[in-house]
Amino acid sequence: MVRMRRMRRWFSSFPFYMRKAYQKMMTMKPSLLLIAVITIVLSIILLGGGVYDILEGPIALLPQTSGFLVFYPYDLSEQFLNESITVMVLYFIGVVGFLLMYQSTQYAYRPRQAFILLLIGGTLVALAYLGCEYSLGLKIYSS
Repeated sequence: MVRMRRMRRWFSSFPFYMRKAYQKMMTMKPSLLLIAVITIVLSIILLGGGVYDILEGPIALLPQTSGFLVFYPYDLSEQFLNESITVMVLYFIGVVGFLLMYQSTQYAYRPRQAFILLLIGGTLVALAYLGCEYSLGLKIYSS
């Protein structure tokens, strides 16, 4: 009997709790840093082929007599899991490089530190670009 009363009270106050939870969710404001990080991570996953990996479930390596085949040759519409992980890591390196280059603009009164950040950021962006080009070249021109 006591349990039934508690259950009735809980069900009668359930809309009140739901309304309070809805108001909290609508007035909640996440930090801009969190939104930026989530946006960057989602875009890296989308651009790196994460949707293809989830839907198709590709194999990581293809064993052959001469070793393992890491890049799927001659076909741009197929990929191994290693390819997309490699590209995602390279995209992440590029994003970090761009962030370092942006951060170098904050040190206008310390030119040495600004130059170092700019140099490191540019190097990371160039490394990411060349790595993506190299992996695409392995995919297209492999024999």
